[in-house]
Amino acid sequence: MYYLAKEEYRNYILLIASLWFYSYGEPHFIVVMIASIMVNYGLALLVDKYKTKCIGKLCLILDLAGNLGILFVYKYFDYLLYIMAEKIHLGVSPIGITLPIGISFFTFQALSYVIDVYRGTVKVQKNPLYLALYISFFPQLIAGPIVRYSTIERQITERKSSTDLFADGVRRFMLGFGKKVLLANNLALIPQQTFSRDVTITNPLFLWMGSVAYSLQIFYDFSGYSDMAIGLGKMFGFEFEENFNYPYISKTVTEFWRRWHISLGQWFKDYVYIPLGGAKTNAIRHILNMLVVWTLTGIWHGANITFWAWGFGYFVLLVIEKYLVKPSHHENVYFRIFWRIITLVCVNFGWVIFNSESLKAGVKYCLAMLGYYRYQTNMIDTDIVANFRQYGVFIIMGILFSTPIMKMLREKILSEGGKKLFAILEPVVVSVVFLWAVSYLILGAHNPFIYFNF
Repeated sequence: MYYLAKEEYRNYILLIASLWFYSYGEPHFIVVMIASIMVNYGLALLVDKYKTKCIGKLCLILDLAGNLGILFVYKYFDYLLYIMAEKIHLGVSPIGITLPIGISFFTFQALSYVIDVYRGTVKVQKNPLYLALYISFFPQLIAGPIVRYSTIERQITERKSSTDLFADGVRRFMLGFGKKVLLANNLALIPQQTFSRDVTITNPLFLWMGSVAYSLQIFYDFSGYSDMAIGLGKMFGFEFEENFNYPYISKTVTEFWRRWHISLGQWFKDYVYIPLGGAKTNAIRHILNMLVVWTLTGIWHGANITFWAWGFGYFVLLVIEKYLVKPSHHENVYFRIFWRIITLVCVNFGWVIFNSESLKAGVKYCLAMLGYYRYQTNMIDTDIVANFRQYGVFIIMGILFSTPIMKMLREKILSEGGKKLFAILEPVVVSVVFLWAVSYLILGAHNPFIYFNF
């Protein structure tokens, strides 16, 4: 329909498809989506009209309160009632509020648009249907990346489609689909076992296998979805920014967060960290700024103390790295290798906390990994052997493809005159991966999406 229609109708076809897509999964929450669009559209017009006056700032504050209020009600209000009931004993109880899929993503997109209108970095969108398309566009609606209005402001009205861009989008979508279904879904079956065990009587090596598998699972789950979103965007002529850049090759914690969930990190940097003063201030204020950002990063992921502890952990690591270790100042190659290992180990422990039902369970799991409970058995037991036989190939593939080795191989082939061979080989390989992944879905394979929860 999109390609058969005249260009002036294509945005409206995408808007209808996007709203249908969201209502198909969450019928009653389409009202929340439409209300968000209408409120942000109206307040952005007022912000633009009165930005030099107090009323403009008031409208911006109202927009912030409205968007953050929606997030609070749906993501945190039930948790607040739970705390009041269980910890303070106030005689209230959670009311069972259902979380709209992807609310954190489309709310942050709407917020960034109105803030940028106030700052004057983008022009206000007069056509409400175009703004609705930006907020509800289905490829990245429910699990990111968080697309800034400035990124696609001109693309909404002036984008050009081409067979090359469409083909690149199809390839990107297929690879992302393969990441998600073949790697993330199969890797998920290991931590399902380890995180449900009594860790005090489980082989530490098996717990390490589970934590590494989860680290790879969450990467391929989220980056696979981002690849699919970016690929679908290209098929409609949109160019979204990258959301991942091989985070597990990072040399430092700082570098890890420049490579992981890039759109969220950039959002907090531009709308929280820099307005607070960023790093261009005294040490105490800089540390406070980081504390605010990482507290909000943990809270953004959900109403659970495990997410908050995970965010606070990264705050502590970054303070240590920036003020005590300062790895970028070290020229000793052995120290740099040592700090890279420390970074990856800390990231792994962080994912254990992130994935645990409670902070206590997460800490116990981490202690068990370190042998705290003195588990006595053979180093390699039947659990490890059985799981490695069944899922070892996915762990090896997961580690291999989390590095740029395939990208380097591709560039080497192309640079040595292998363009014709690559032109034949690449679509065959990508198609095989895609059909293999489809076969898993047909067989009813395990298929959770971690970031739908946020």
